[in-house]
Amino acid sequence: MARTNYNDLLDAGVHFGHLKRKWNPNMAPYIFMERNGIHIIDLNKTIAKVDEAATALKQIAKSGKKILFVATKKQAKDTVADLVKQVNMPYVTERWPGGMLTNFATIRKAVKKMSAIDKMATDGTFDNMSKRERLHILRERAKLERQLGSISDLNRLPAAIFIVDICKENIAVAEAKKLNIPTFAIVDTNANPHDVDFPIPANDDASKSIHMIVKLMVEAVQEGLAERKMEKDKAVEEEEEKEREEQEAKKAKSLESVDEEEDQETVRKVKGGKKVRLGEDESDSEEPSRPAPGKRPAGKRPRK
Repeated sequence: MARTNYNDLLDAGVHFGHLKRKWNPNMAPYIFMERNGIHIIDLNKTIAKVDEAATALKQIAKSGKKILFVATKKQAKDTVADLVKQVNMPYVTERWPGGMLTNFATIRKAVKKMSAIDKMATDGTFDNMSKRERLHILRERAKLERQLGSISDLNRLPAAIFIVDICKENIAVAEAKKLNIPTFAIVDTNANPHDVDFPIPANDDASKSIHMIVKLMVEAVQEGLAERKMEKDKAVEEEEEKEREEQEAKKAKSLESVDEEEDQETVRKVKGGKKVRLGEDESDSEEPSRPAPGKRPAGKRPRK
């Protein structure tokens, strides 16, 4: 079943493209028609591409990997930040820091510096500084938070990157291609869909269109995370069940050994009682018979 339908996309204005003179010829397969000098996007193609991208993002999220969302356009940054926070994924809504992917180690140093400033505020280091020095460090911390705060939990390169406008975020696209990171993007009629792995033909200027496409992607990520959690819970339950069965088997085995010991002890007691009775019977049968008084043993005569 498709994740969206024709009417919802139409209401959100997803079908509006750019002016005809600004089009990219590589977008020809995704253009339905031209009206008043504006290209109209084929929403049937959009629905198919949305399903394809959502399925891929779901599998990535299910594997436990991170997906980086990039949207620095004014009409997209607030929408993307609000939606992506729900799935706890990293995002960039301010200026793209050059070399963020290709020079990831330097970016991590900046994030560690931000953490070091936070530690200074708690361990009393600020108390030994002048007001000017402290103000300078706090301003630097605010700048780092604004630029890198959303990626502070990104300890390694993301498994995929989702971009709202590939023309504006061309540096991010180039870095992802250089590192062979899968790219997902909203592609308008003025962009080249061949630059990304999973293009979604849609209007990347209207806030409603951006909100709808990003929401569908976030829902796919949520499904992947939910399935991952279910699999983890199932694995934990299976492990607990296995441990319970092992404990029950050990308990049953110990009970069997106790029963065997009790049976052996009973057998030993029974055998010991038989031996005692047999010994008494033998001692009774071995006593010699004495002749009656006043009688001589047969076969002997008295001497003369």
